Amino acid sequence: MDSFASSLLALAYELFAPGFCPGDWVWATSTAGALIALFPVLGAMTVAIIRKGTGNRYNTATVSVFGGIAVLTVLLLPLLLMTGVSGTYRAAFSGASTGLGANGGSLSSDFCFVGMQSEYLGGGQNVYEVLFYPSNDALAYGYYLGALVGLPLLALLFVALQARSAFRRGPTWPGRFFWGSFVALFFLSVSVEANTAVHLWLGFLPVTVLGIIPVALIGPPSWAALKRSEQQPERPPERPSPPPEPKPEPPPQPPKQYSPTSVAPAALAAAPGPVPLPPGAGQSGSSRYRRIRRLGHGGFGTVWEAVDNQLGRTVALKIAHAPDRDTEERMQREARALAALNHPNCVRVYDLVEEPDGLALVMEYLQGQPLATVVDTGGALDDIAAGRLWATMAGALSAAHDKGVLHRDVKPSNVILDPAGLAHLIDFGIARSKGDSTMTATGMMIGTPDYVAPETAAGAAASPASDAWQLAATVSYALSGTPPRGTRETPMAALMAAARAEPPSQLPRRSVHARLLIASLDPEPRNRPTLRSVQQEIEGWLSRSGTSADGPVTTFVPRIR
Repeated sequence: MDSFASSLLALAYELFAPGFCPGDWVWATSTAGALIALFPVLGAMTVAIIRKGTGNRYNTATVSVFGGIAVLTVLLLPLLLMTGVSGTYRAAFSGASTGLGANGGSLSSDFCFVGMQSEYLGGGQNVYEVLFYPSNDALAYGYYLGALVGLPLLALLFVALQARSAFRRGPTWPGRFFWGSFVALFFLSVSVEANTAVHLWLGFLPVTVLGIIPVALIGPPSWAALKRSEQQPERPPERPSPPPEPKPEPPPQPPKQYSPTSVAPAALAAAPGPVPLPPGAGQSGSSRYRRIRRLGHGGFGTVWEAVDNQLGRTVALKIAHAPDRDTEERMQREARALAALNHPNCVRVYDLVEEPDGLALVMEYLQGQPLATVVDTGGALDDIAAGRLWATMAGALSAAHDKGVLHRDVKPSNVILDPAGLAHLIDFGIARSKGDSTMTATGMMIGTPDYVAPETAAGAAASPASDAWQLAATVSYALSGTPPRGTRETPMAALMAAARAEPPSQLPRRSVHARLLIASLDPEPRNRPTLRSVQQEIEGWLSRSGTSADGPVTTFVPRIR
């Protein structure tokens, strides 16, 4: 490695070694420091290129590769070269062979305040001795303290920024490999000659600053790569199991009908499945729920604020308009969807009962106002509040998707802000679990035209990417007060605009979330970032802004465009 360090010094001398104060070899030492600083930059660039293919797939193999690259390029190679350069100058001072060739003869030359270069670079104290056993010269000690501690601290900052840039759009914790290796480099290089170390760090720092540029130019992984890494997690191979023996198919059974005498447990299942009615449900005039006031009325049913006479708690009672079989199936599907979820920002379901005027879903009663009302009356949300809304709702929808449940009607009126300012996702009335048969009904439109994703408006099946589009449209409305495609005179005109995938024209361009909104509202589902990617990016931005994602969504500013 000493010969490698000598070759590096010789190269640095050829690149930049002017023959003026403080000396040609002193300048060459700073140039060598700049060349050494290229290794951490190359390491960060390599990681950024690897993540183009692996995305956020952080398994044992990828983490080991990232850690190995960091240790090699930030610790081992720079440490060996720094100590090698120092050893070369010590050899020159002692009169031993240096491997610097004919140019090494100028090390015996004197320059300005430096004096003889070989003595200045190789005949003094090392870093440890200068810092911990200082001389009585306070001015000299201040100089060494600033150069040997201040310069490495600044370089550490920019090495950490390089690592953060390499790990954009994903967890940034592997960046610790880079700045941790640099801290180890600082402590392990204390045996380097103090004057040599000063000039090495002087050359090292500018390159770490400029090194952020090429790492940033490589860019983060594409949203498609991130989606692949999240949808295809690495799993160990499983041993194949023998195929099950065929069983005779049971004879077809007639569809189950609810009747006043149905007897089944009252509690909902913890996972999607048939939702039974409690004993005694359906008896005319025997409702245990006393209705207080009507909360909402739509094409599907009516929602009431009610009191549970047995438990004494306030609930929301959603009663279907028409007690036909399709309506009952929709109610059952909504109950299964909500019973499968366990998320603090999703409305909870308590029961499915048969009221005198139809099948009713008993849900948690959420005090507060819909996001649509809050924005219309109080003004648009600021970036912090909108970021909290986006991150919270993305987490709620991700939890639903993990259970195989699609919402399919995310819109401002289906997001409730409680008195504490926290957001809750409601109305899974058209939610569908994976495996449910597709239901059709004359005149039924899936979703709300202003907030429907282009592919579902065109007749394609809904997907998690559709929910992600609708959530982004809702956030855009929260920031601007207008749906992203603007408003249309009729629902049919809005639906046609969605089916034609008209580009968003009313986005909040001055918001810090504008770039992520544009990506999330892409007409192609495969190009949109996943909800987990969005949640990670928003939470990272909130953290860097000095706030948390779980705060209230209650701060308002004038509408921005």
